Amino acid sequence: MRTAIAATLALLPLGAWAEGFTIVTLGARGGIEDGNLSAFLIHPAGDPRGVTCDAGSLVSGLRAAEEAGVFDGIAVPEDSGMTRVGHVLTDVIRGYFISHAHLDHVAGLVIASPDDSAKPVHALPSVLEAIEATYFNWTAWPNFGPSGVEPHLGKYAYVPLVPGEAIAVEGTAMTATAYPLDHGPVESTAFLFEAGGDAVLCLGDTGPDRVEGGAKLRALWQAVAPLAASGALKAVIIESSYPSDRPDDALFGHLTPALIYEEMDVLAGLAGAEALRGLEVIVSHTKYLLTEGPLAQDVMLEELKTGDRLGLTYRIPEQGVAWTVGGD
Repeated sequence: MRTAIAATLALLPLGAWAEGFTIVTLGARGGIEDGNLSAFLIHPAGDPRGVTCDAGSLVSGLRAAEEAGVFDGIAVPEDSGMTRVGHVLTDVIRGYFISHAHLDHVAGLVIASPDDSAKPVHALPSVLEAIEATYFNWTAWPNFGPSGVEPHLGKYAYVPLVPGEAIAVEGTAMTATAYPLDHGPVESTAFLFEAGGDAVLCLGDTGPDRVEGGAKLRALWQAVAPLAASGALKAVIIESSYPSDRPDDALFGHLTPALIYEEMDVLAGLAGAEALRGLEVIVSHTKYLLTEGPLAQDVMLEELKTGDRLGLTYRIPEQGVAWTVGGD
């Protein structure tokens, strides 16, 4: 299978591709909408070899992207026996970056694991421990990891990340750096992906510092401010689970549009407001509602656009949608 990958993908050496990133929405929602849960496929523009930021939905998201024509440029090796969805899952996606182990961020990974290929799962140590203990334990699911309850099937290699230390992402042209976040009692993560002089920042679930009682978000903005100031930071994927009328004591470690404004103001204060003009802010993890009324994502997008003071470009994508940022 790896020979087929080389024949299909290694047309240029790693790092020889166009600048910018392509972002594919594999899962747009948070919470209860099974089949459409937090996951983004991120890869350098023109080079399909990439990783996912979270994996709440994989196969369902890949199918939606395939039906939308997102993968039309990817040729399936004649001898692979795979559909294009299968080829992208097993060969094009080179690894997973998991922000935290809540089910709506890992369900796609767990369910796809029997038919997936061997690849790394990157996360902070606390997240890897939770995945091993909660899912790959021969009770919830067979143990496809390299440790924990025996027997270890060993399909996935666990790669523990050190906060603030960049790693080369094997099989891609990217580097990745993890930054811890506060999500109620759970440690979550933001991942900074860089390639070709451009960067994309993808945050897992997080609450605001003033509610969580920490300073993780401010530390994150301080770390990425130089990239924002130079124009290298092309997009920020950040969650908004509820509209802005949600009270602080019912956030449960999440953000709202009003809180996103506050966080973008912090980044603007560190990087300069003018540097952020046009920055793409991709809003993830919007909750599906069972109550009558307007869709939560529509309410939040209107809030974000109406209240924008920095000239940011806000987007709440639907499953299967892909676009390119940077490269200009």
